[in-house]
Amino acid sequence: MDSPIDSINAIVRRHRLSTRLWHWLNALLLYILFSSGLGIFNAHPRLYWGQYGANFDHAWLELDRFPGWITLPGHYSLALSRHWHLAAAPIFAFALLLYMLWSLANRHIARDLAFRRGDLAPRHVWQDIRNHARLRFPTGKDALRYNILQKASYIGVIFVALPLVILTGLTMSPGMNAAWPWLVELFGGRQSARSIHFLTAFALVAFFLLHILMVLLAGPVNELRSMITGRYRLPKAKSGVTR
Repeated sequence: MDSPIDSINAIVRRHRLSTRLWHWLNALLLYILFSSGLGIFNAHPRLYWGQYGANFDHAWLELDRFPGWITLPGHYSLALSRHWHLAAAPIFAFALLLYMLWSLANRHIARDLAFRRGDLAPRHVWQDIRNHARLRFPTGKDALRYNILQKASYIGVIFVALPLVILTGLTMSPGMNAAWPWLVELFGGRQSARSIHFLTAFALVAFFLLHILMVLLAGPVNELRSMITGRYRLPKAKSGVTR
């Protein structure tokens, strides 16, 4: 007899509790940080490279203020935007650190996200790109394993983008400049850190939108249930489609 994981349309455990808790906490905190960050940006909607940047300096990017429907609060208030941002930022940073350590301890990273031999072979990578472009999602027990694009994106977000947005945020703090002056040197100045912070934040939003699109295309009910309860129904192959 086939095991439950091999049976067609079986319901299995997919996401650990630590992953599910961090996922939803992260979603809330990123919303607060992004929307309040736009409110802070509205105080001076220009970006520079280097150590200094003011009204008469050359800006590489100059925008109009973001509308109230996308900022926190919904009206222009630098003080309130900073309040929300600085309240959420420490929780966000320590939650990420705790999740990293926990994922190392329970081998989630080694088991699910680490690249295996042959994963990065050009033929394998190209096949994953083609499958995504054709919206051909894995079925059966293959759906429980992350493909190359998923591994690369999750590793990039968890270990590159999120730490980068935290470190550049710290670099903009005068107090951290005094305590850790090497941060300013690392990013080439406070204004460079602000530009990198802005670009990384929008890269995370782009990842979020793509992530939501993939969830909708793969089956939102099944995907959401797995991230809420941990229970996931293995998708069966469509007739005439083989993998």
